[in-house]
Amino acid sequence: MQASEIKKVTCIGAGVIGYSWALYFALKGLDVTVYDVKQEALSLAGQRIGKSLKVLVKNGVIKNTETAVIMERITYTTSMQEAAGNAQLIIESAPEDYDIKRQIVREAEDFCSENAIFASSTSGLLISEIARNAKHPQRFIGAHPYNPPHLIPLVEISRGEKTDDAVIQTAKEFFTLIGKEPIVLQKEALGFICNRIQMALYREVCDLIMNGVCTVEDADKAVTFGPGLRWGIMGPSLVFHLGGGQSGIDGIMQHLKPSIDLWLKDMADFKEFPVDFGAIARAGVEEELQNRPAAIGNDATSLSEYRDKMLIEMLKLHGKM
Repeated sequence: MQASEIKKVTCIGAGVIGYSWALYFALKGLDVTVYDVKQEALSLAGQRIGKSLKVLVKNGVIKNTETAVIMERITYTTSMQEAAGNAQLIIESAPEDYDIKRQIVREAEDFCSENAIFASSTSGLLISEIARNAKHPQRFIGAHPYNPPHLIPLVEISRGEKTDDAVIQTAKEFFTLIGKEPIVLQKEALGFICNRIQMALYREVCDLIMNGVCTVEDADKAVTFGPGLRWGIMGPSLVFHLGGGQSGIDGIMQHLKPSIDLWLKDMADFKEFPVDFGAIARAGVEEELQNRPAAIGNDATSLSEYRDKMLIEMLKLHGKM
């Protein structure tokens, strides 16, 4: 199957990731079926899609007259047969549990085409394990989006031990065709690429907070108004390459190596987050929200709206919106 032949997509799981995937595919003109075992989950997904469309209209991404057509491309069902039967791409966004995902695979494979690509939105589980008992493990890939998928372009494509190389290539071409920025893992790794990078950073954030070096709010400011601004433009290796001037990245690494080595020796290396950090971080976040003006989000709802607004503006600068 060619990437251009993928016209019907099924999203299994109608939660935060599933609804957002469905919205993105519909925005790109694809026919989408959203499946969930709970009718109330499907109803909530429809409501979330409606609200997200209003945000896109408000920020000039689409016209209000387009919303009805976009929503008509999405159907909702509690029938796996109806969901999986005609899809060229099936993407599951179930909870991060091997047993749950394997059960979905068993049910979907009873009805889906042998040529359908089966993707998992897993945040970091191994595709080989998800597809361990699959009838057609060669068709299985990981397609990990970043939240919210209808805005963030990145998709991490991962393979299992038996995944066909042609399926990886088709998936990469498909996501590129619909405006995503796919990257392909060269081998399986728990957590994939970005979650490992994120957790390395957040482990250090945790350590700084727990050791009284900074507050939750100042750690957030440090990233938002420091390296985060540059990372929104280019990756860390390119940032270092520019920082090295004519010598480039190798020059700056040699120049800073004595200092970097000292920092690394003093940085966090724990393998499990402290059990009490969640409560400490929550208290810090609540204090941070109290200090934020409403215009930039000071509760969960307004913070989400502000995030989406800023993401859209950044994506416009990147030519992705």
